[in-house]
Amino acid sequence: MRTRTKKIRAILTPVLIFFFLVTSGSPPAFALSTEEERVAGEEFRASVRRQLDMVDDGFAEDYINDLGQYITRVLETKAFPFQFYLVKDNTPNAFAGPGGHIFFFSGLINMMDDVDELAAVMSHEIGHVSARHLSNRIEQNKTMAIAVLAGMLAGALMGGKAGGAIATGTMAAGMQKQLAYSREDERQADNLGFKYMDESRFNPAGMITIMKRLERLSPGGTDAIPAYLLTHPGGPERVATSEALMSQFVPKADSAESIRFRNLFPYFKAVLVAKSMDFQGANRYFGKEREANPESPVIQFGQGVVQKERMDYPRAIEHFEKALKGAPGLTPILLHLAETYQLYGQDRKAIEVVERVLRTDERNKAAMYITATSYQNLEDYSKATVFYERLVSMRPVKDEVFYNLGVCYGRQEKLAVAHYNTGLYFQRIFDFQKARYHFLKADQLAGNDQGLKNRIYEAAKTLPKESLFSSPGQESKSRK
Repeated sequence: MRTRTKKIRAILTPVLIFFFLVTSGSPPAFALSTEEERVAGEEFRASVRRQLDMVDDGFAEDYINDLGQYITRVLETKAFPFQFYLVKDNTPNAFAGPGGHIFFFSGLINMMDDVDELAAVMSHEIGHVSARHLSNRIEQNKTMAIAVLAGMLAGALMGGKAGGAIATGTMAAGMQKQLAYSREDERQADNLGFKYMDESRFNPAGMITIMKRLERLSPGGTDAIPAYLLTHPGGPERVATSEALMSQFVPKADSAESIRFRNLFPYFKAVLVAKSMDFQGANRYFGKEREANPESPVIQFGQGVVQKERMDYPRAIEHFEKALKGAPGLTPILLHLAETYQLYGQDRKAIEVVERVLRTDERNKAAMYITATSYQNLEDYSKATVFYERLVSMRPVKDEVFYNLGVCYGRQEKLAVAHYNTGLYFQRIFDFQKARYHFLKADQLAGNDQGLKNRIYEAAKTLPKESLFSSPGQESKSRK
């Protein structure tokens, strides 16, 4: 019973925050201030990641975030630090949550033919965030939180994986459905998205092709309408708007970045197909693609990922080596080959392979993470720490980086900084009780290290309720 209560509390937390903010009657033009939306967005992110299966792949995660950061460079102002996520779910859907957190379902990306379609959906969602549409809808739909709360509670009471998915689906897609983006919102987001794509050197026609493909999935009425069209109304009208914009479109020359994203997209999609479909489905997909292009390194790469997912590491390595013959030195192939060696218990070989990536791209986060975890497996904690600390300085940061940093510092008997990083990990996953414990231990063990005490204080003061410390290095009443 205690576990069920804890689960319900965890799922309802972000919705209760929204309910409070929506019904508080605050007077600003937006229902949420940027700071309120940022905090709620962090809760939202943590809850979605707890309840839905996320794609765990360094290359794919870096690809979607690098693409998003590249597109958002054209924004004059950013209310939030945008972050982009991949959900392992075959539903064709994508949504922008509060605070600039944008989620893409593998089912939608698996339908896409090229990066222009992905950039189109991404630019549209960025348009919603930059125009603060979510905040405006909350102001105009004050009963939304009640409907979302009811749906999430029903999912929570069902229990199990399905219940969790239903609860979070209600929170995520249902939030936007209940907020009911207006046609004017959609028109503005499409116009902004068109502008962002044009300036980023992608083809805005991608929005037309993906919208038409989604429309073809819903011939049987409302029940068959894809989730993305339910949360983003006005499909036919939006296609007409996009076609009108395209009539004035003058293509620009590709940039070096747009070329790189275009060339890597097939490998990005191959990862999602391999990781989101079952073994038979993925095999059918790559088998069909192999018939059309038997020499393609993308197909060998995709089959390697499938075998890696099945834990048949020798066959996976064989496929990746074949892929490298067709695409020598290509980063995603090298990353997956290195990770396969690591999973196969050959960490030194993994480091040797991934060093080939770092020689040409020293800031490749996926390569640094594989290197750090390999050194950690080899119990060379000082070297692992160097790479984890570099990753901490690069946004966004995987939650696991902080946990592993805590482990590595602990193995080196640096207990204060070990507890500090472990506290950061639990803070990020919203387990505040454990975060508070580790911050307190870190402060107790920090001794005269005032710099570390200041960092502990700054992290701890963002926890709910009263701050742990009244001033840096000074205990509060709650600790006595």
